[in-house]
Amino acid sequence: MAAPREAPERRPFGRRFLTDPARLFQHNAWDNVEWSEEQEASARSKVQENSSQLLPQDKQEEYEVNAKRYWDDFYKIHENGFFKDRHWLFTEFPELAPNRNPSQNGDSVHEFSNKEESNNEGLGSCENGHCSLETRAENQLNLIKSTPKICTEELATQNYSERNRSDGDYPGSSASYRILEVGCGAGNTVFPILQTNNDPGLFVYCCDFSTTAVDLVQNNAEYDSSRCFAFVHDLCNDQSPFPMPDVSLDVVILIFVLSAILPEKMQSIVNRLSRLLKPGGMILLRDYGRYDLAQLRFKKGQCLSDNFYVRGDGTRVYFFTQDELDDLFTTAGLEKIQNLVDQRLQVNRGKQMTMYRVWIQCKYRKPAAPRL
Repeated sequence: MAAPREAPERRPFGRRFLTDPARLFQHNAWDNVEWSEEQEASARSKVQENSSQLLPQDKQEEYEVNAKRYWDDFYKIHENGFFKDRHWLFTEFPELAPNRNPSQNGDSVHEFSNKEESNNEGLGSCENGHCSLETRAENQLNLIKSTPKICTEELATQNYSERNRSDGDYPGSSASYRILEVGCGAGNTVFPILQTNNDPGLFVYCCDFSTTAVDLVQNNAEYDSSRCFAFVHDLCNDQSPFPMPDVSLDVVILIFVLSAILPEKMQSIVNRLSRLLKPGGMILLRDYGRYDLAQLRFKKGQCLSDNFYVRGDGTRVYFFTQDELDDLFTTAGLEKIQNLVDQRLQVNRGKQMTMYRVWIQCKYRKPAAPRL
């Protein structure tokens, strides 16, 4: 009889209740905020209300069929000005830093770069339901002015197949440490890694569903094809090839991306990504947790299924529990290193507005090959 699986740990929340408005608006963010029973009950009630009316099945199918177009439109509108670069990566995920320590279990999660956030009055704002850690900055980044490169999935797929037919000859094949970011967007994770990690053995792959997003990455002045390979990829298509072989990656990064996928397809995607990992390789995830501000802000008629919604721009988002993510990763044969929930109180001092955010952070590792 198999031993019962250990349940995901609950992050010990500090009791930080702020009742003095004057004191509250002196700060931008409070970490590890413990919700009261009334807050949890209110959040649960809001979700029950906004999910009481589901979209008709034909409309749901339309959003699935046209998912790529909606994300292309998103990046055409916002280009590289919506999300800020994620310099908190190396605090939360030291596996990505130059002096990486893959064995670190991260039981005590750091506090998400408060120094970096302290100068951003717009912290925590949401636009069209897109609420994440790195929300729109007051001043957008300089827009990319160079002519976009041709980057179609058909051409990319052909090139991958040709490369993979050559024995061991694929982008990054000579690297000693390989990282893949799935759902790279405009490169807000990739470029901080390339700028910070000068390990000569490092090679970074990055892919996105959106051709427009990959064009933005490839045309960025920081893009270095000798250290990075950006490509279009449809995670939901099992026949869409990766440019690298199985058992070749040290790290796979999933930041606010798994939540954008149809829930019934998540397990097969995690299974597929786990096959890319070397023994001892890790998947690093940061995503939306149940009852996050973004979930509570949805109105009736935007719910597709339990905890799965469509935004006004046609993109979709799911809100996880720790147990759901643990099931996905352990079913794929990975072992838990970290599974923590981060509840935060963010304050927009300019608008005198408080916002409660809920994220889940996970690290799951592929078991090392057994010794003979």
